[in-house]
Amino acid sequence: MEPEEVLNTASSTSNYANTRKMNRKEILETKRAINQIIKSASAVKDHLSLFPSFRSYSRNGLSLCLETERGDKLTSHLKKCIQALLKENMEGPYGSEWPTEEKVKRKEMVSPDARYIFVHSANTNEMLDRNAPIIGFVHYRFTMEEEMPVLYVYELQIERCIQGKGIGKFLMQLIELIAKKVQCSSPVLQFFQYQLLMHFLSFLLNLFLELHMVKNVLIFPFQLHGKYFLSKHGICWLMICNFNHCRAA
Repeated sequence: MEPEEVLNTASSTSNYANTRKMNRKEILETKRAINQIIKSASAVKDHLSLFPSFRSYSRNGLSLCLETERGDKLTSHLKKCIQALLKENMEGPYGSEWPTEEKVKRKEMVSPDARYIFVHSANTNEMLDRNAPIIGFVHYRFTMEEEMPVLYVYELQIERCIQGKGIGKFLMQLIELIAKKVQCSSPVLQFFQYQLLMHFLSFLLNLFLELHMVKNVLIFPFQLHGKYFLSKHGICWLMICNFNHCRAA
């Protein structure tokens, strides 16, 4: 090999090494930035304090109050209410798998990373009654998905008697506002098993029909027996073919 070729080869090798080093540095810096966003978002004690107007809901014959809590700070009363509402809404769709899934959900319920927005019936003075049963809740967390900081919705549960009265839209608008405020890219909704898809499809389509103000909801792929039931773009098309406000995952 000629001396000039040796120099060119050495120079190319050096440039490649420097590029790889810079790429690793950029990746680490990006991850640190994302982790800091997640840490800061999780550190907010009461996300409703950022949006006081969402502490109450008085529409369609409903008078409701909202409050927030952490998974590791739940009272025994709240734990029982969560379990009761989960069983009411989820035992049927899960079928014989419910006892196993219930154990998983109980463990997830009390995680220090879990954040909750609870919906209560207001008392006669339209004030929050913490002893009243909850009639809806959102369980969410801040995490990283697809190299982005996201607000991940684990559960959105509403009593059947108040479904279809706008509270789902109200809660999802609040979730999107929280995500934006804490610099998370988008709320994430994810569903796995086919029977849950069938159960929730009608509910989700009705919910998306109401979400005229919600523009950034990521829908991740459904999974069936370890295989994708639909591609992520297929799912998003299924969910938003008539709802162009939502963004593909």
